[in-house]
Amino acid sequence: MCRFILKVLAGCVPCCSPDSGALVFKHEKQSDWAPVGPLRAQCAAAARMIPVGEFRHFASEQNTKYRLLKPWWDVFSEYLCIAMLMIGVFGCTLQLTQEKIACLPSQFTSPTPQAIDCSYIRAYRENETLQHTLVRPVNPVIQEAFGRKNDLDIHQYVFVNHYCYERFVHWYAKYFPYLVVIHTMIFMVASSFWFKFPGTSSKIDIFVTILGKCFDSPWTTRALSEVSEERGEEKLVSWRRNTMSSDPRDQPGTEEETVGLFSSVKSNPEKKYPESQSALSVLDKKEGEQAKALFEKVKKFRTHVEEADILYLMYVLQTSLKVVKFLVIIIYTAVLVPNVEIVVRCYVPPELTGFDIYCCNHNKAHLFSKLSYCYICFVGVYGLMCIYALYWLFHRPLKVYSFEHVRLETGIGDIPDVKNDFAFLLHLVDQYDALYSKRFAVFLSEVSESRLHQLNLNNEWTAKKLRTSLTRNARNQLELHLLMLPGLPDTVFEITEVESLKLEQVKNVTIPPCVAKLDSLQELSLIYCPAKLQLPALNHFKEHLKVLRLSFESLEELPMWMYTLHGLEELHLKGPLTNEVSRSATLDSLRELKALRVLTLHSNLIKIPPTIGDVALQLQRLCINNENVKLQAFSSLKKLANLVTLELVCCELERIPSAVFSLNNLQELDLKENKLTTVEEILSLQHCRRLVTLRLWHNKITYIPDHISKLHSLEKLDVSWNKLRKVPSRLFYCTKLRHLDVSHNQLTSLPPEVGILQGLQFFSAAFNSLEMLPEELFSCKRLTTLILGNNCLSSLSPRVANLARLVRLEIKGNRLESLPPEIGDCALLTHSGLIVEESLLDLLPSHVKHRLTND
Repeated sequence: MCRFILKVLAGCVPCCSPDSGALVFKHEKQSDWAPVGPLRAQCAAAARMIPVGEFRHFASEQNTKYRLLKPWWDVFSEYLCIAMLMIGVFGCTLQLTQEKIACLPSQFTSPTPQAIDCSYIRAYRENETLQHTLVRPVNPVIQEAFGRKNDLDIHQYVFVNHYCYERFVHWYAKYFPYLVVIHTMIFMVASSFWFKFPGTSSKIDIFVTILGKCFDSPWTTRALSEVSEERGEEKLVSWRRNTMSSDPRDQPGTEEETVGLFSSVKSNPEKKYPESQSALSVLDKKEGEQAKALFEKVKKFRTHVEEADILYLMYVLQTSLKVVKFLVIIIYTAVLVPNVEIVVRCYVPPELTGFDIYCCNHNKAHLFSKLSYCYICFVGVYGLMCIYALYWLFHRPLKVYSFEHVRLETGIGDIPDVKNDFAFLLHLVDQYDALYSKRFAVFLSEVSESRLHQLNLNNEWTAKKLRTSLTRNARNQLELHLLMLPGLPDTVFEITEVESLKLEQVKNVTIPPCVAKLDSLQELSLIYCPAKLQLPALNHFKEHLKVLRLSFESLEELPMWMYTLHGLEELHLKGPLTNEVSRSATLDSLRELKALRVLTLHSNLIKIPPTIGDVALQLQRLCINNENVKLQAFSSLKKLANLVTLELVCCELERIPSAVFSLNNLQELDLKENKLTTVEEILSLQHCRRLVTLRLWHNKITYIPDHISKLHSLEKLDVSWNKLRKVPSRLFYCTKLRHLDVSHNQLTSLPPEVGILQGLQFFSAAFNSLEMLPEELFSCKRLTTLILGNNCLSSLSPRVANLARLVRLEIKGNRLESLPPEIGDCALLTHSGLIVEESLLDLLPSHVKHRLTND
């Protein structure tokens, strides 16, 4: 269109080629008296420059792209601009194709041209002719009329015409069509300026692109169709409830509560699950990935656009500019239109032609006057549209867009309201078609996004692929471990043989009712993985779940539903349970766990939570790992009368807590990684008559008191990783010892009383400074494991042959020069169980090596 206007302003006149129908131009430089044939030839040559198709392309390109952001008044204004532009182009065409003015000299003269009334002279002549006709009405004589001779040639007429046109025709009558074109172009530029302005064009372009993709996305259709189906089911259930209100099953509280993508009533979730699975498969993997990318684009665009309101301000400014320009045009056009006169009086210096007064006829004045009034009407309607647009901008809260109606209609309750430029764009889209906003809202819903993620997960993690991840855990259970997934695939619940489900750093986990398919599931581990349970899933866990392991970063991630698991036997918590939390109502709920047997707290407590006493009667094992924070109060331990195992790890203990001595049923005590330097109070452990295992490893103990022999029931003692320089002989009077570990100390010798332990099965003294072993050690004939590596031993007694049950012998890292051949008499010892340097094995007799290798 711009090229067309430039051609017109350059002096070309549009005409139509008879051959091609293309738009052609006649140039003003061609003489007005030129023949028509050469003029048509020039027009035909110009026709090849601008075909009509270019105008169609220009008109449709922008309208098609940004039509969504053009309300009805902008569309109507565009049509008005086209009409006004046609008026301007038509006026310009008349200006360039027809003679502008025709002047004749007046028979009257006057020093003041204003005294001559050309219109009066014309009227007088017309009246005189009329009277002459009336006087002789019958048989008129036809005579040739001759004009007044003035002896002017054609060049003088041309000069006078141009001179009078330039000097005495009002400027508005001359430039009216050009003003129309210019004003219309300004209107058109003002209407589309915000589409081209650098600060707004990128936002608009991205929004229109995203909006179109969201509207056409298969996921949008899929989500809204699910809404329609589920709301239909909800209406059906409501109708049944109303028609069967007498049925006691319809009373409140009998419906199952579920949490899904859309809030609806599902009477049988287990039956519905396979149907939803088959329905989800309608959306293929590629379409799911495209929808996922759309969610990310919508999030980024919303964050970027909601920060400012430049789009709103730009639209207000351009609309205000159009209103101001409309008022200016209306005012000055209404004032200047009367100046478009048909008859113009002109004064020409008499020395040029001999005449000073000319009466000129402005050929286009009558048409221009009509076009002016028509133009005023179009501009007036255009201005009313602009005023209405301003009213719409300031009357409605366009900086906030509420999806309340969409939420009620679709049932997607988490669609957020938007503001600023994002809201303004959506308001504009609503003027085009409200369906766009409704379909776009699907991509603003986090629940819809999670549902899409669920679909993509199901496509990626099939049941066949998940079965390859099944392993056996420490309890020999079939475990499925999922690490850092964006969600929990529904296909997990198709693996019915799984016994332990471990979810580590899995996002947005909601366990659905179909978990009831996992009949063998007894253990659930949620490692930094907050999870929600639907009510049917919770009911299933109450009956079947036995072990729950939770690791969390904050107290808010601790699920409240765990306190309702009445059948839970083991609870393992790892996270920031501070002293303030231990006094809160959070741990008070432990009293509801009536079946709890094992409790593990990996935290940083200052004292043992007193609420643990609420489960004292059934609690058998308590493990506290305090992460090197000093644990000070132990009074709650006295309530745990039935406690069998107690582990106090990394609690910064300097002495054995006195509260431990009151635990009559205690069988195992583990005080790993504390600051124990002495265990003088170990005598008080004799009150724990059932104590069979004592672990004092990873401390700073320098000696063991002799009265340790009072612990007659002790069967397992671990004092490894300490600073012991010697082992008291009285230790070996604990005749029930079967497991003794004194490794990683500073021992230089072992007392011969070690031979008293005839029931000893495991003995480790590795990583010490032993130079020799007492012969009595080899009289412990029940030894199955003997670990003496990394010491200073120079020889191994031949009496090692007495250890007939020996399965593992580790003596690597000593100063041995050879091995006794009697080592071959250890019937159960094989090459794999003998840990020693290969060079020493090569020195053994061949029959001994053969026996060790073959066995």
